[in-house]
Amino acid sequence: QVQLVESGGGLVQAGGSLRLSCAASGRTFSPYNMGWFRQAPGKEREFVARISWSGGRTYYADSVKGRFTISRDNAKSTQYLQMSRLKPEDTAVYYCAAQPATPGTTDYEYWGQGIQVTVSS
Repeated sequence: QVQLVESGGGLVQAGGSLRLSCAASGRTFSPYNMGWFRQAPGKEREFVARISWSGGRTYYADSVKGRFTISRDNAKSTQYLQMSRLKPEDTAVYYCAAQPATPGTTDYEYWGQGIQVTVSS
């Protein structure tokens, strides 16, 4: 089992920045690719960003590319999402997720409880 706990959310004005953290405990953190997802009210959960187990590869949704940066510190078993130039449409509950770094695996096995990010206009 891997437990994931998000922190760093809150209320920010449009154009501002926030950094989300996701602390992992339980099994070893490094054999997992990590991702961030979000779900806005009345909408389906959507992919935001992903980082490989080594941190060497990152992927972003087009909607956040150039504004958000995903990173991880395996020594601290923590991943981060630096969010800049935030827009009201970024308002959502953000979820941290862990995906086994096994070839062919696409599902995320573990999820955090989610944290609210609200961007005011």
